[in-house]
Formats: sequence, C-alpha cells, structure tokens
Amino acid sequence: MVPRQASGASRSSNNVLDSNGSLLNVKLSPSTLEGEGGIQKLMAYLRSFSRLALQHIQFNVVDKATLVDAQVHPENHRDLVVRVAGYSAMFVELSRPIQDDIINRTEHVL
Repeated sequence: MVPRQASGASRSSNNVLDSNGSLLNVKLSPSTLEGEGGIQKLMAYLRSFSRLALQHIQFNVVDKATLVDAQVHPENHRDLVVRVAGYSAMFVELSRPIQDDIINRTEHVL
C-alpha cells in the first residue's frame, strides 16, 4: 500500500518512489483545474511526474462532498465514474469499503 501523503501533490509522487513505484492515485479538487491557470498547473505537475519516470498515474477530479452525497443518494449519481486502482468504475456500484477509501484519499490543490 502506498503511504499517505505528508504534504501536497508533489509529496505523493515522492511516496510512490519510496514504495513500489508502480501506481500513483491522485484526487484533485475540481477548483484546481479552473481556468487557464489550472490547466497550466496540471501540465507542470504532469511534466514533473514524467521526469520522475514513474510508471502509472491516475486522477480523480471530484470533491469529497460529491462522493459523500453519492453514498447517501446513489440514485442522483449513477453516472459518477472514478478511478480505483488501475481501472475505472461507477462509484455507486463499488462496495462501501472501496467507496470509503476513495473518499478518504487526500484531495489536492495544485
């Protein structure tokens, strides 16, 4: 299991280097990608990721409030797709422990 992040999205990349180095799950706040500035920050993050020669990164761009609401009101979120660990799935079809794991992932702002 990859250690929890100590500080920010760049720290999570370093945690992968300290672990098995194969998979990085990143949950980004939707506000991170707003406007041209948000896209530029994401591009810089991806360039850094590429320089580290990590093998796999996957993003969830969704806030915690939306995920919690999907647990409470799954009928309102049937189309919510998330990355789990190497695959995509409909959030409301996942087991409660996997949903909780995704909800509890650190939400980063670049």
